[in-house]
Amino acid sequence: MHIEDSATAVAPDARKEAHAAPARALTRQDYKTLSLSALGGALEFYDFVIFVFFTAVLGKLFFPPSMPDWLRVLQTFGIFAAGYVVRPLGGIIMAHFGDLLGRKKMFTMSILLMAVPTLMMGMLPTYASIGLAAPVLLLLLRVMQGAAVGGEVPGAWVFVSEHVPARHIGYACGTLTAGLTAGILLGSVVATGINTAFTPDQVADGAWRLPFLLGGVFGLGAMYLRRWLHETPVFAELQQRKALAAEMPLKAVLRNHRGPVVISMLLTWMLSAAIVVVILMTPTLLQKIYGFDPHTSLVANTVATLCLSIGCLVAGVLADRIGARTTLFGGALLLAVCTYIFYTTIKVRPDLLLPLYALVGFSVGVVGAVPCVLVKAFPAQVRFSGLSFSYNLSYAIFGGLTPVVVALMLKNNPLAPAYYVIAVCVIGMITALFVKERADIA
Repeated sequence: MHIEDSATAVAPDARKEAHAAPARALTRQDYKTLSLSALGGALEFYDFVIFVFFTAVLGKLFFPPSMPDWLRVLQTFGIFAAGYVVRPLGGIIMAHFGDLLGRKKMFTMSILLMAVPTLMMGMLPTYASIGLAAPVLLLLLRVMQGAAVGGEVPGAWVFVSEHVPARHIGYACGTLTAGLTAGILLGSVVATGINTAFTPDQVADGAWRLPFLLGGVFGLGAMYLRRWLHETPVFAELQQRKALAAEMPLKAVLRNHRGPVVISMLLTWMLSAAIVVVILMTPTLLQKIYGFDPHTSLVANTVATLCLSIGCLVAGVLADRIGARTTLFGGALLLAVCTYIFYTTIKVRPDLLLPLYALVGFSVGVVGAVPCVLVKAFPAQVRFSGLSFSYNLSYAIFGGLTPVVVALMLKNNPLAPAYYVIAVCVIGMITALFVKERADIA
């Protein structure tokens, strides 16, 4: 039986059952599943982003001292970027087995593949000890991290959405996305703590290892907690009915679901642009273009990231209440307006940095409604593969190109970050019009 035949055989029965049974409320087990999933996602994303907070010291320790500073920084950022490049491959492989063997197995495997390399990074010998082998090993561990996060994010969205009642999918995806963004916040807080507690020389002498060792231990702890999670009811039903994919899931996705792939990639573009520009790039831009000191920029970014997590929850709830299409359209419009106000105001009113950055951070929370659309875009038999392929390929392309494009645009216009985000928000608003609202994901 081919995958499309399986979908035809299973989906109608599942939908009839969903309409016949009364819509249940979230149970204690649902909240436990969401909590453990969000916690694991936060810790895994912390492991993935902590690298960027210590780029300067890693560049000095893992490359030859005779190398020019600019080249060391470039090489270190290249290793960081390698984690993004490999995400599609890792995501495709893990999603393939997630559609065939089970969501829970891959959900647990992804956090192990992230925790172990992070722990090993904290124990790596430097260039002074083993020479060129040091940056090579660092690159290999970063590639493993990229493969892990490529499976973690889509797998987590699929896992929680298939556990909760259909009318709470937005809330579940919003909660999980808030957890992922909390991982960025945790990385920022830990990096600030390390640089406050230790002098620059102490950080270079070994204190830089602490956040990596901490991330590895936390990741292993989160993996242990995930053993208490259960396989999703949707996958268990497919397995019981012997209705799993009869061919390579990705092959079926590319043949039968090209429309959902395009929509998912465009919405992911908006997601990546908002996160990369507003949350990850703006602290540096505040210092280089607008003259803010590093401490002020970091504090403002921390507040914005906290508001982003809250915004993700709000967007998820709204997706359940008024629909993902309306939430995405209105949220993208709000993000465009807030971004323009932010970048055009802080130059003349630097005293408004904190409230304006908090507001634009909250508006970025529209990304919390994106996974709600992605998990409903593909049938259960190929859901993990379809979502993972679309999300990771789009993030690898646009997440990687966004800093370069914005940097090139900045040469001619200091408002380039705002114009880029606004342009992508317009694309997101147009894409939202093509989103098909579905009551279930069976």
